[in-house]
Amino acid sequence: MMIRRFFAQSIACIALAGTSAAVVAQPAVAPAGATTFPVPAPDPFQAAAGTAAPAAVAPSAATAIAVPVASPALRLYALDCGTVSLPDMGMFSDTGEYDGRSGSLAAPCFVVTHPSGTLLWDTGLGDSLAGKGPVTVDGGVILQVDRSLRSQLQAIGVRNIDYLAFSHLHFDHTGNAGAFPNATWLVNRTELDTALNEPSPFINPDALQAGERTKKQLLDGDHDVFGDGTVRILKAPGHTPGHQVLLVRLAKSGPVILSGDLYHTRENRKYQRVPSFNASRAETLASMNRIETLASNLGARIIIQHDPVEFAALPRAPGYLE
Repeated sequence: MMIRRFFAQSIACIALAGTSAAVVAQPAVAPAGATTFPVPAPDPFQAAAGTAAPAAVAPSAATAIAVPVASPALRLYALDCGTVSLPDMGMFSDTGEYDGRSGSLAAPCFVVTHPSGTLLWDTGLGDSLAGKGPVTVDGGVILQVDRSLRSQLQAIGVRNIDYLAFSHLHFDHTGNAGAFPNATWLVNRTELDTALNEPSPFINPDALQAGERTKKQLLDGDHDVFGDGTVRILKAPGHTPGHQVLLVRLAKSGPVILSGDLYHTRENRKYQRVPSFNASRAETLASMNRIETLASNLGARIIIQHDPVEFAALPRAPGYLE
């Protein structure tokens, strides 16, 4: 019951804070000239204490993905789209490890620039909260957005969003869903159907209304965004029925996988802990197994989006991974 009250009030708080200005996207056009960006920071994904992955899973030909040589123009930007601080993290493991422990989660957005277009992965808590300082909702949970997504996109020279892809449709990933009316949504069909037909305190109705007015490409499985294998959406249900993760094959940093909510913390990954509010425990564990196997096969590094330590280690825009 506490979970339902918290998320319902969180969504109401975001809605009442105001509507952010839309960032208008245009059809994808190959860039006429490369924009100059800062020199990339050193690779932040070196192994660190406390970040061990689950025990290695034997590679399987059935789960391998053939990936071509990465394009040198491919870039990945990490944007700060909010923070959620909780007095009790208990709901993030159904086996009790976090009961009574406080903690904070990052709510980031990611931009992938590709010669054929620009993709925005997840949209954070929403620009309606930007600059308002800490906002306390039910249960002592604190939401905070220091910088608007719009201003961060401007800082990296991104004017057009061609594709808007969601790991899933929970409110902390869809806060700016309505800000890109000309972008094509890349959303799992089951995810959208569930959000529309099964009322949930995790879903922001404003995001669903924005989706009604937006061009959508409904996905039933994995999807190659630009058709060259460098940016792939991978089906990983469990947290929600249509949850997805994003594989980006970078030329210098190597392949990375953005976790969505497959994991919320490094501990969850290390010990394969499952949140109590996940849609399916069995599907969650199966998706963890699949993505870990893919990561092993590809030599990919998994970025746990919500983990504040992992997010802080990423180059912050206008820096990027390439």
